[in-house]
Amino acid sequence: MSKKVTKRSSKGVSNANKRKDRGAIILELFRSAPEKKRTLKQLAAASGGNDREGRFRTREILDSMIAEGVVQEIGEGKFRLSTAHLPTFEGVVDMFHSGAAYVKVDGLDKDIFVDPRHTAHALNGDRVRVSIIRRQRSGDPEGEIVEILERSNRCYVGMVTKDRRYTFVQVDSRKIPTDIFIRRTSDDAPLNDGDKVVVRIVEWAEGSKSPVGEIVEVLGPTGDNDTEMHAILTEYDLPYRFPEEVETAANGISDDLTGEYGRRRDFRSVTTFTIDPADAKDFDDALSIRRLEDGNWEVGVHIADVTHYVLPESVVETEAKERATSVYLVDRTVPMLPERLSNELCSLRPDEEKLCFSAVFRIDGEAHVLDEWFGRTIIRSDRRFTYDEAQKVIETGLGDFPDELRTLNTLAVKMRRERFRNGAISFEREEAKFVLDEKGKPLGVYFKEMKEANRLIEEFMLLANRKVAEFIGRRNRAERPGTKGGKPITEPRTFVYRVHDKPAPDKLLKFSEFILRFGYQFKAQRGKAVSKEMNRLMARIKGRSEENLISTLAVRTMAKAYYSTDNIGHYGLAFPYYTHFTSPIRRYPDMMVHRLLAHYLAGGASPEKDFYEKMCEHSSEMEVRAAEAERASIKYKMVEFMLDRIGQEFNGSISGVTEWGIYVELDDTHIEGMVSLRDIADDFYEYDEDNYAVRGHRHGRMLTLGDRVRIRVKNADLRRKLLDFELTGTIDFATGRIFPIEAEEPTPTTSRHFSTRRRR
Repeated sequence: MSKKVTKRSSKGVSNANKRKDRGAIILELFRSAPEKKRTLKQLAAASGGNDREGRFRTREILDSMIAEGVVQEIGEGKFRLSTAHLPTFEGVVDMFHSGAAYVKVDGLDKDIFVDPRHTAHALNGDRVRVSIIRRQRSGDPEGEIVEILERSNRCYVGMVTKDRRYTFVQVDSRKIPTDIFIRRTSDDAPLNDGDKVVVRIVEWAEGSKSPVGEIVEVLGPTGDNDTEMHAILTEYDLPYRFPEEVETAANGISDDLTGEYGRRRDFRSVTTFTIDPADAKDFDDALSIRRLEDGNWEVGVHIADVTHYVLPESVVETEAKERATSVYLVDRTVPMLPERLSNELCSLRPDEEKLCFSAVFRIDGEAHVLDEWFGRTIIRSDRRFTYDEAQKVIETGLGDFPDELRTLNTLAVKMRRERFRNGAISFEREEAKFVLDEKGKPLGVYFKEMKEANRLIEEFMLLANRKVAEFIGRRNRAERPGTKGGKPITEPRTFVYRVHDKPAPDKLLKFSEFILRFGYQFKAQRGKAVSKEMNRLMARIKGRSEENLISTLAVRTMAKAYYSTDNIGHYGLAFPYYTHFTSPIRRYPDMMVHRLLAHYLAGGASPEKDFYEKMCEHSSEMEVRAAEAERASIKYKMVEFMLDRIGQEFNGSISGVTEWGIYVELDDTHIEGMVSLRDIADDFYEYDEDNYAVRGHRHGRMLTLGDRVRIRVKNADLRRKLLDFELTGTIDFATGRIFPIEAEEPTPTTSRHFSTRRRR
């Protein structure tokens, strides 16, 4: 009896061990490729039993793993490792209006795509934990958000929609896929249907269709110009007014200069003037010029001494540090500093004594710099020129200070010629400006033109920026302990540079391949040859229909400039050392440069670079944000301008190609809108990424970047800042002849081309 029991027990232990081994094999198989789905048959075969009995035992093991939460059954007969047991990554959500998202993970080459079903109520900007659940056909990772680690605290702008029972906010940003529900109480401020508001999301409960939010601020009625501009600033988390304590502190800053006269170099008797746009309110740079006894010229670049008035750790300084830059919207400037500073104390207005930080150069007739001096000064501007006024004097020799202006222009022309000889790149894309009425409504479009007066100022500002950077970076190095070859070891002093890296070879290659279709060759791939080739190309396309498109793509081919304490030079300007010294009223990096330069001129030691590097990163980020807000304001005015032109037809060029549509820029105004692929009447089109084109399935017609087309304005959506165009024809480059797009009946076989991902 006992012997029989022992035999049964041994057999039970043996089966248990086999099952345990089989389970370990299956688990290891799942872990070897966590995102891969497995069938019962595959798992049974891999674990040593693809017969009926083996599949039965495998199913038992899988059921146990499912109960334990280790494995998930995905569809009928398919299994994968549970997301809780998949490798996870931390990242930030970049969401689309469709509800799909990409999670940006540091260290991964590819962002992780997340289907709307797997976002777990995460929102744009949230920090999340995401697991990769499979690989797409392209090899790109697809994931599932398993945990929200930190909610973004940003606010959103939207329009109130309300009825008798419920209030929602339709968010303007295409980064939020749903309306936000607003709980209302009897104590709430009045809220009207159609109001534009700032809303903060406070919760999104499991199973709820919409997040719950609270109103932070009512901006005003939708469509009002001030409301919409404030909405754009809020959307990019940019302020549109100063806190009361900052205004109070700024208004309390003294304008008494009594103690400064003996401490500064005096330029009040030297001919000095400013040259700025006609609508400028702050004049932060001035030029002085006088002939020296040796026949050379002394040219002073005088910059408002902002750091004399804005003291470290003051509330004004803290606000400027946070803002980092002024913001230039289509109809207004949002300054970095309060008006008391930007338009009064630090504005170099004519016939007023002003404090400056100056770069003064002795220059010969060939524009060679023979000597330089940096330091604090006091000036008195003799004249405020607009660009047009200065240009008229340069052209005619008539008006105030003609000799001084013409001399400065002659020197600037020579400096510019030398700069391009050394490898600087010239990009002069036309910049659209709007004529606005008193309420901000766009009445017309014109284009800003660069003339000699503009370039004169540009060259002397570049000179000052370059020479200040060279003075610190090249000639004022700090010694550190030790010697090398019997000489002291030196290292760069901490400084703030404006840097620009060389273009990536793969981008240059794609650019050169693209312009071939216009008959242009671009053979250079590195070094100064690239800049010379680029300048030759810009000269060849000048005035041609493809100029705007090619110059835009050329700019996109280049790297982006940014601030850094690590100097790599400025590729686009062909300067080994470059900084921003000339605009401290509107850029915080210039304030840092002023303080560091003053510190080193006084014999100070090199400070730790960590603070300055963090501020460089912050300033670069804020600069990008301000530029995006400016583009959004221009886009809003473009859409507003086209509201009265719905149904009208225009000529344009294809300026962008995506998997959801083609973007067309109109000839006369440079206004851009989109033609949806699904709306092109003569065929079903598919995106051809390699050729910057879309291609028709049935007839093979290719629409590619740069093609001339005819469009009809179909819709103008102000809230979303979108223009929808309808393609009515293509235009022959050589003859200008228009070939109409003829509608054809669709067939069922061509209706599956349209991707649902990354749709606008």
